Amino acid sequence: MFTALYAALSGLLICWLALQVIKVRRRHKIAFSDGEIQALTVARSAHSNATENLPIFLIMLFLLEYNGAHVLLINLLGIVMISGRIIHARGILKEELKSRVLGMKITFFTQIGLALLNIVYLLVAQLSTS
Repeated sequence: MFTALYAALSGLLICWLALQVIKVRRRHKIAFSDGEIQALTVARSAHSNATENLPIFLIMLFLLEYNGAHVLLINLLGIVMISGRIIHARGILKEELKSRVLGMKITFFTQIGLALLNIVYLLVAQLSTS
């Protein structure tokens, strides 16, 4: 079950992003919200964006793997998505628009690909049982 690997990597990325938020909170002594501190707004944005996008990716990747997709396809999609999320997170944290855009493009294309592949695998499974 290779999805577990990408779930673990996603968890590590989310923890790393949470630590970036904590560092800024400690530096500026901000307990809640963003205290109108730009660096904290940025760090929170990077963290929340990952927590919004990674769960659906993992669900779709798991379903694709469960439905019998080839291991190379699962790993290709996992590597591409994790790479995209790292590029995006670093782009947000460094406030580099090009990296953010690239990371989101990779994320969207991977999610759309996963959605379409899941539909295809579902249709093929339905046709083969008919």
